[in-house]
Order: sequence, then C-alpha cells, then structure tokens
Amino acid sequence: MTAPVISRTMNPTQWVMLIVLSMLWGGSFLFLGVSVSELPVFTVIALRVGLAAIILYIAMRIAGETLPRGRAAWTAFIVMGFLNNVIPFTLLGFGQSHIASGLAALLTAATPLIGNLTAHFTWHDEPLTANRVTGMVLGLIGVGIMFLPSLAGGIGVHVLAELACLGAAVAFGLSGVYGRTFAKLGIGPVQSGAGTLLSSSVVMIVLALAFDAPWTIPVPAPHIIGAVIGLAVLSTAVAYMIYFRLLRQVGATNTLLVTILMPVFAVIYGALLLAERLEPRHFIGFGIVAIGLAATDGRVWGWIRGRMSVRGA
Repeated sequence: MTAPVISRTMNPTQWVMLIVLSMLWGGSFLFLGVSVSELPVFTVIALRVGLAAIILYIAMRIAGETLPRGRAAWTAFIVMGFLNNVIPFTLLGFGQSHIASGLAALLTAATPLIGNLTAHFTWHDEPLTANRVTGMVLGLIGVGIMFLPSLAGGIGVHVLAELACLGAAVAFGLSGVYGRTFAKLGIGPVQSGAGTLLSSSVVMIVLALAFDAPWTIPVPAPHIIGAVIGLAVLSTAVAYMIYFRLLRQVGATNTLLVTILMPVFAVIYGALLLAERLEPRHFIGFGIVAIGLAATDGRVWGWIRGRMSVRGA
C-alpha cells in the first residue's frame, strides 16, 4: 500500500491543529520539570505513556476501532514507540533533572533540522526547499533570541544533560519521518497513537520496576500528581491524536514545525503560571518565529512576489 498524498501547504484548520499541538507539547516541559523534581525519570515516563495508552485505547474502542494484529503494524508501533517515546522522553527527563525547562525547549527546537533532512531523502513528496530552510533558520534564530540571553550562563555547565536534549531532538526528528509509515499501512491516527503508547508502556514499566523500585517511593505531593496527569492526558494522549492526524495530512516537515512553536508557549506559560516577566526580546523572538513559519508555508512570499510582478508590469 502506498502512502496517501500529503498537502505541502497547510490550510487554516491544519495551522490551528499545529498551534494547539504546540500548546500541548509546550506545556510538557513545565509538567516534566515539575514531575522529575520529586519522582525518578523512568517512573515518570512509565506513568506518562501508560496513562496515555489507556486513554487512547478507550478512545479507539469507543470509535469502534481495534488494533491491527499484523507483524508490519506491530513492528511500526515498536519502532515508533522507541523513537517518539522511550528514547526522547527518557533523555528529556534526564536533561530536565539538571537544566532549566527553557534551555531544554531551546535545544529540542533543533528537531525540524533533523526531520527535514531525513524526510528529503526518505519521502519523494517532502523535498528540502529554500522556503523550508529559510523558515527553519529564522525559527531557530527567534527561539535563540527568546532564551539565550537568560540561559547563556548555564550552557555548557551540564554538558551531558544538554546532549541528552539534543539526542531527544534527533529522535523526535526521525520519529516524525518514520511516523508516516502508519498511513502507508492504513492505520488511523488514534490506532497509531494507542499502539505506539502501548508498546512503549511495556518497555518503560519494565525499566521503572528494574531501576526505580517505585513501590518504595513515598506518595508524591498533589502538585506532582497534577503535573504527571497533565503530562499524560494533555501533553501525550490528546497531543497524539492531533500529531498523527497532522502527519497523515501534511507530512513530517510541516508537523515538526511544532518544535519551533513549543518554546514560544513555554515562555508564555512561564509568564502566566510562574509570574515570569515577558521582556522585549521575547516579543522580538515571537515575531521572528512567526516570519519563519510564514516563510516555510510559502504563500506569503508567493503573494508578495505576485504583487511585485503586478506593479512591475
């Protein structure tokens, strides 16, 4: 079965989906940072993917769908589970145990670079264009302006933690490209999320039992429990429903733009929930990120070129 044709230019509904996904995953840095402040990393990730797997499985059954049983489908679930859950979630959990959430978000913003390069050589309908390169570069510059002035003093202090976050970006980039396999196999978005989370839950539960001895951990404070629930329900279960639908409709390179928008919402959440001050550099960064997204989309520049050609005529 061949993969369905994707739309290289997103429509307004798909842009809204991307922004909502950015909001959900942007909150994951806050939730994860709070969770690992008191709970071991493997336990947090096991709870995250385990609870989310239950939610998506129930949603799938309510929709009248079942998980496929073929070897190809479960191979895809397992590979995707490692690339999009086990490896990056664990690396981010370790990273955020040592560095600020903002720095983790900044480093993870490298994801589109990996995804775009990989998709260019993997899928014929996702070429690396000048618009995409320009958009990615501008997006990274905007994110850098938002975070680097306040975090520069911390960069290089916890090198392993920073490398872990970069490793998570690589895994996320590869997973976005590989995730299109589900559409090729005829597996729906909710099925894709449920199968991926179920396969990764088995791995994370084994790791948590082996290394964290969770039965010895004291009952966490209410705000820790709330952060874990938010991480599982909002930043994983709900986010996965949107993520796999976007992958199916607009491909990896468009969907992975979410990681450039995530730091924007990390800043906004810091201002709203942690009383952090929004400074001029934040607004400058927001603007540059917006210009980068417009460049990636291509329609804005096409409109400008059309207006210029009309005037020239």
